[in-house]
Amino acid sequence: DQADPALVQDLRARAATKKVAVLGITGTGGAGKSSLTDELIRRLRLDQEDRLRVAMISIDPSRRKSGGALLGDRIRMNAIAPWGQEQRVYMRSLATRDTGSEVSAALPDVIAACRAAGFDLVIVETSGIGQGDAAIVPLVDVPVYVMTPEFGAASQLEKIDMLDFAEFVAINKFDRKGAADALRDVAKQVQRNREAFGKKPGEMPVFGTMASRFNDDGVTALYQAMKPRLAALGVKLDDGKLPPVATRHSTHQVPIVPAARSRYLAEIADSVRAYKADAVAQSRRAREVQQLRASARMLGEGGASSHAAAIDALGGLADSREARLPPALRALLGAWPQLQQAYAGDDYVDKVRDREIRTSLVHTTLSGNKIRKVALPRYEDDGEILKWLLLDNVPGAFPYTAGTFRFKRENEDPTRMFAGEGDAFKTNRRFKLLSAGLPAKRLSTAFDSVTLYGNDPALRPDIYGKVGNSGVSIATLDDMKVLYSGFDLTSPSTSVSMTINGPAPTILAMFMNTAIDQKLDAFRAEEKREPDDAEAGEIAAWVKQNVRGTVQADILKEDQGQNTCIFSTEFSLKVMGDIAEYFVQHKVRNFYSVSISGYHIAEAGANPISQLAFTLSNGFTFVEA
Repeated sequence: DQADPALVQDLRARAATKKVAVLGITGTGGAGKSSLTDELIRRLRLDQEDRLRVAMISIDPSRRKSGGALLGDRIRMNAIAPWGQEQRVYMRSLATRDTGSEVSAALPDVIAACRAAGFDLVIVETSGIGQGDAAIVPLVDVPVYVMTPEFGAASQLEKIDMLDFAEFVAINKFDRKGAADALRDVAKQVQRNREAFGKKPGEMPVFGTMASRFNDDGVTALYQAMKPRLAALGVKLDDGKLPPVATRHSTHQVPIVPAARSRYLAEIADSVRAYKADAVAQSRRAREVQQLRASARMLGEGGASSHAAAIDALGGLADSREARLPPALRALLGAWPQLQQAYAGDDYVDKVRDREIRTSLVHTTLSGNKIRKVALPRYEDDGEILKWLLLDNVPGAFPYTAGTFRFKRENEDPTRMFAGEGDAFKTNRRFKLLSAGLPAKRLSTAFDSVTLYGNDPALRPDIYGKVGNSGVSIATLDDMKVLYSGFDLTSPSTSVSMTINGPAPTILAMFMNTAIDQKLDAFRAEEKREPDDAEAGEIAAWVKQNVRGTVQADILKEDQGQNTCIFSTEFSLKVMGDIAEYFVQHKVRNFYSVSISGYHIAEAGANPISQLAFTLSNGFTFVEA
């Protein structure tokens, strides 16, 4: 309203002399329009090698009560950032104001300004619309309608105006239930609207997309279908770098957990509850057997001949109940005296491969008191004994309530040398300072936020003050080699842990290559020649089997707690599965590809119970995925 009329007229006159295609993207609220737009821009830039200048106009609704607008679509835009020295994508957010429409009253002049500025393509994304809205159509050259599979009955499609006007229809969030049926129904509706009965529904410009999925082929199919139309409108497009896709909807839809296993956590809980209930029932049966035999014994001690029939009856009842006890539980009760004897002495004797290993069962305090390391309960009731064996048991025995190992190590672990500050040279000096004079090198690495998010530390000015802050900056393989220089990464006394999640696969690959290159350099120094292919392969295989350490790579915990995520959760889990498979194939047994942790969940606000619950469920989810 406050614009200079002369300036507006000048802009309109200049725009009239330039032919610039306008792509309009509209759809229901929450359909994923912004994410889909971002993915289309990313494909355009990749395909055309970032040659085109694109203007992105995003419209958000104004609230009637407050008059404000969120203008939040820009938070979905990841592909508009500069890839080089020059900004190729311009974005501006507009509010609808009080137009009562999904577009702003200023939109025609904004489009004119973009045309006058010489952009190669203008993309307009509207706010969410209803069934009867189509205000974007007269303002753009190529209208695109974005919807989800949840539109109700197929008859509801008759009411959607945009299915009459849209040149392309995207059914986003195609991983949802019923998406394939929705694609068929929408394609048939578009066929009826266009009266294109000479074509098959599958030939209609209706696409199934998953904008949240990395490199989704459904989005690529939509982009490639748009290219000829945009080229016809004057957009200078070449053949492009993206390979053609032979589909009209997203494929490779692999959920985190398959549908058939969606109750895996409930099944685990049901199994645990059923096991505990059975343990209580079996302990009751064992108690009854003991009570019946004790009653028969006491009657026999009375010596009365009249008790003979009762003694036989009690013995029969005891035998029948004992027969209902599983053989494994009868053996468990039968071995109880031997278990008591094994833990009664001062030493626990264990035989491993004909070798006798003795472990002290007693700890003597400074006051001279002897405290047993493992104290068995003083139960005499068979029911309580069996219940304890089934629900608790000694350490190192099922169900491992007291621990997975029989005893804890008495020797102290080497110091965990946690460091990460500045560049690789500075952190390497810190590692050497911390480990000086110690037999074991337990190098625990912290990375700065630039590395944690996989960003380029050379870009200015956004990363000022962040490079090397609260962690080491690692951007290249050379950085990784400097970080661990001077340490033999394959030595049994060297262990490396890396606290990193989003870019963990890349950092892990850098670490493995660093360890391999160390041994290759040692070979060159010793043999005074280059290793041949067979020797290099043997060295690499040996390194993978002997390197020790852990990479955190817990992407579920990151999604719940800290959010240092780069890719979608589904894609990240797939990569984690690929790494686990690679480790199995190459016999990588001493380096762990994931560390399921919970302390970051606690830092995000979880209490101890929910922290443990999330951590356990994450572990089970990794197994299922």
